[in-house]
Amino acid sequence: MLVLFLGASAAPTPLYRVYQARWGFSATTLTAVFAVYVVFLLVTVLVLGSLSDHVGRRPVIITALAVDTTACIVFLLAHGAGALFAARALQGVAVGLAATALGAALLDLRPAGSLAPLVTSNAGTVGLALGALGTSVLVQYGPEPTNLVWWLLLGAFLAAIVLIAVMPEPGTVRPGAVASLKPDISVPRPARGTFARAAPCLVAVWALGGFYLSLGPSLAAQLSGSRNLLWGGVITFLLTGLGAVTASAFRNSAPIAVMLGGCLGLLSGAVVTIAAIVTSTPALLLAGTVLAGLGFGPGNLGAYRVIMARAAASNRAGMIAAVSAVNYLAFGLPALLAGVATSHFGLHDTALVYSAAVALLAAAAAGGVLFENRARAPQAAAPPSELPPGPCTVPPYAQAAHQETEPAKAPE
Repeated sequence: MLVLFLGASAAPTPLYRVYQARWGFSATTLTAVFAVYVVFLLVTVLVLGSLSDHVGRRPVIITALAVDTTACIVFLLAHGAGALFAARALQGVAVGLAATALGAALLDLRPAGSLAPLVTSNAGTVGLALGALGTSVLVQYGPEPTNLVWWLLLGAFLAAIVLIAVMPEPGTVRPGAVASLKPDISVPRPARGTFARAAPCLVAVWALGGFYLSLGPSLAAQLSGSRNLLWGGVITFLLTGLGAVTASAFRNSAPIAVMLGGCLGLLSGAVVTIAAIVTSTPALLLAGTVLAGLGFGPGNLGAYRVIMARAAASNRAGMIAAVSAVNYLAFGLPALLAGVATSHFGLHDTALVYSAAVALLAAAAAGGVLFENRARAPQAAAPPSELPPGPCTVPPYAQAAHQETEPAKAPE
């Protein structure tokens, strides 16, 4: 179901160009439609992230399924950009509710070992990869390009509601639901230097992801000169899919080395992408995407674990929220600014500047790694089983709360 939710959230990516051509809206509107999803997702996670700890997992998951079902219906009935804004807002709420509740339910079912955190971290990224690629295939080669994927997802969500309705409740119900709605975002003083040095890496990772999921298909079409919508799905699949694979492969490696490798991958990918844009070479775009994908997962994983190594147990929930806020804002805001810039300066120049900015952020983060004092980062504070939150992954707020109340049962 994690794959289903994130797959549905990526489904509009190959469709944006179709909607734009059909209804004639600007690149600014396109990226604003993308950004509204991120805003509602962030607010839902920060406010309702721990709700399932108090009211149970099943009610929250069923609510999320119902909200995403409604989003599919809105997409099916859409006749203008206004409906896209509404549908994307609903998707943001649904993913925010589902991610935390499903991640916590997996930890309830498998409290020992690293399997639950591994699944929660990577299922979302895999969902984005499959959702973008699958939708591009359906839109390009299937009937009813703007409707078929939503009918299929609608059926999947209705089936999922039935499955969750008959599933035993994996969590427990306890008081404190109202108090849990107050967001806790904090960076303790001893961690602020490390947070500042690692933040450029997180921003580079998620700003790149936001660009690919909004304007990426348009850039691929411009460089290839092809109207085939599969291009947009392929580059999104490469970026997020390789990110999931590499994050899994290096989850037990030294965080500072993982972060440095991620920064170098992002930097090299951005440089090759700049060459692709300058020379209008689609093969170079694919190569740059592959390199960036190899850095996408390790960059996020390494930066998160470097930061969390400085957090005491009592500060972990606030630190996770702070990292997530940076990730989500980086996922939506730069893409929105790119849409505004595209409307004024064109996609070619905007993509060049955007890629250069990602390269500079990655280079700055790599420099920060070189100055990081490894001796002051006790790895026990960020065990290998703990994997990072982000727009493509599951923010473990409920898992962190679960740990604080029942430390013997939660490996994180």
